[in-house]
Amino acid sequence: MLLVDILRGRRRLRGSVCKPPCSFWFLLLFGVGGLVLFIHLQDLPDMVLQQAPAGVRFRGSTLSRQEQCAQFSDRVNQRSEEGDIDPISPMQLPDSQWERDSATPGSREHDPSPQQVTKRHRKLLKTSPVLRPNSSSPSRVQESRRRIIRDVCGKYRSNISRTITPHHVSRIYVEDRHKLLYCEVPKAGCSNWKRILMVLAGVANSTREINHVAVHYDNHLKRLDSFDHQGITSRLETYTKVLFVREPMERLVSAFRDKFESPNSYYHPVFGKPIISKYRVNASQTALKTGSGVTFREFMHYLLDVHRPVGMDIHWEAANQLCSPCHLHYDFIGKVETLEEDANFLLRKIGAPENLSYPSFKDGNPKAARTSTQITQHYFSQLNASERQRAYDFYYMDYLMFNYSKPYKDLY
Repeated sequence: MLLVDILRGRRRLRGSVCKPPCSFWFLLLFGVGGLVLFIHLQDLPDMVLQQAPAGVRFRGSTLSRQEQCAQFSDRVNQRSEEGDIDPISPMQLPDSQWERDSATPGSREHDPSPQQVTKRHRKLLKTSPVLRPNSSSPSRVQESRRRIIRDVCGKYRSNISRTITPHHVSRIYVEDRHKLLYCEVPKAGCSNWKRILMVLAGVANSTREINHVAVHYDNHLKRLDSFDHQGITSRLETYTKVLFVREPMERLVSAFRDKFESPNSYYHPVFGKPIISKYRVNASQTALKTGSGVTFREFMHYLLDVHRPVGMDIHWEAANQLCSPCHLHYDFIGKVETLEEDANFLLRKIGAPENLSYPSFKDGNPKAARTSTQITQHYFSQLNASERQRAYDFYYMDYLMFNYSKPYKDLY
């Protein structure tokens, strides 16, 4: 307005001696406009900070804006852990990005490959706190675990087909007496769970009576994909569906120790020989002939190789690929970390005999120590940061879907 008044005043002046050129007024207007815009931009970050939720504003703070934003993020994470806000609601992958990744030609509809996990995905996961159950009640814990899977599937896999195929139920064992469906995840207590199913079915009186061969090779249990369409559908609708999982890196190390560090007439020749042939420099003829002595790093090179010399195996396949939790809505999700507590709660819930409980004995290699967090860290210390990151990306959906924390601080 001041500028307009000046212009009007000059028009009223009489006997003006000189008349400045038009370029003078253009430059003056441009300078005033730039000054106003500069002042507005300086105030904009403060306006954004003042829009933070109640209780987390930074009025009168002497911190820099970067420090204030960091404090704001920490405060939100703290409130999330205390249960004030739902930490799973701001999911890690934007819908548009997930749809582009899921549509990658040649990928299975339910299988986002590790190569599709971008820096953006990892950065968003890093800022999302792990949800902790707000109650020690087993029922509340189960409710929380089911909700996380439901939320993850709804956010990331809403565009997949809902048709259930034989592939989706191929790892599920059926126990008709107690109307139980158990999805087998190797190295997550599956051997002892199959013993329990055999006792429930009347095949044996005690889990102690069932040896390793009877568990894995005598075919005492039926798989769900052996039934016709009606038999599959009716059981999925009326039976209790059970899934047990394990921390992915620990499960992977357990599988490696079991299959490659002990004598094995299948895994050494079938997997060991091609792994050594491709990834070992100057391999001896004995190693190439027997496939024995595969190192953990060689095994990881095979696992993370897009062009593997031999295919995948159920012992290190991701749990979400084996059991398809986005297609099959599991009623009970147990974890190896709370195995006996979860298993015995489930047995009482389905009406199992009072004297039946989850076995505590170790199935394979009974003299070897159980794979623990410390043992897992020892094996992964043999890898560099990039290899650990790629391994984490490989099991990314298991970490997210089953609510496991990132195992190493240097992961994205």
